[in-house]
Amino acid sequence: MISMNRYFIKLAYKGTAYHGWQWQENALSVQQVLEEALSTILNHKVAVTGAGRTDTGVHAREFYAHFDHDQDFILSELVEKVYKLNSFLPKDISVFDIFRVKEDAHARFDALSRTYEYWITTRKDPFNSDSAWYNHADLDIDMMNEGAKILLEYTDFTSFSKLHTEVKTNNCKLMEAGWEREGHLLVFKITADRFLRNMVRSIIGTLIELSRGRISLVEMRNIIEAMDRSKAGMSVPAHGLYLVKIKYPETIIS
Repeated sequence: MISMNRYFIKLAYKGTAYHGWQWQENALSVQQVLEEALSTILNHKVAVTGAGRTDTGVHAREFYAHFDHDQDFILSELVEKVYKLNSFLPKDISVFDIFRVKEDAHARFDALSRTYEYWITTRKDPFNSDSAWYNHADLDIDMMNEGAKILLEYTDFTSFSKLHTEVKTNNCKLMEAGWEREGHLLVFKITADRFLRNMVRSIIGTLIELSRGRISLVEMRNIIEAMDRSKAGMSVPAHGLYLVKIKYPETIIS
């Protein structure tokens, strides 16, 4: 049996032109484009496994995927592969690094935490129209942060999950959640061990309802405890959402 070596790819992508990370039958995905480019430079078909799925239009400032190969590439060869891969990839996908990991390391299952940011711009700006959600409403960031604190007290986020998903549990361990103002940008940052489909966008929609006085802090708790998606707020648009950090144990490095 041929011994296989496992490699991690560190990359980023702007999700505007893609129907998410994962392969789609009739739509373009980041995974498809990356696999095709990698297969081209390695001269045979290569499958990549991603750290998770991002939805249509969602961006990733930091993303990881792994692939297996029978060659044990040295550092200079990996640097060359990064250069070649970027020359084949479109301008909205960029590879930063390829590195060897232990043969059982897994881009999805070994992740300790993931961090997302959501950007809201309060000023119409033609230069970030597809990278931040324009919302001219006077949002109460202090009230939204009070609501974010409540999130940290819970683990079951069924009320913020897309319906009819195939996950075994809707429990997530949140480590941080809060808003900051950066000029005309409002940035929501949230970290957890895992996220449910549509979870971040529906949480933000609910926090905006809180900001506008349409629900109270007590009702925020009631929404979470109801474990019913219909009780929560709308899902905000995908183009303001970024996966910005994935943390792995140092022990995965070969």
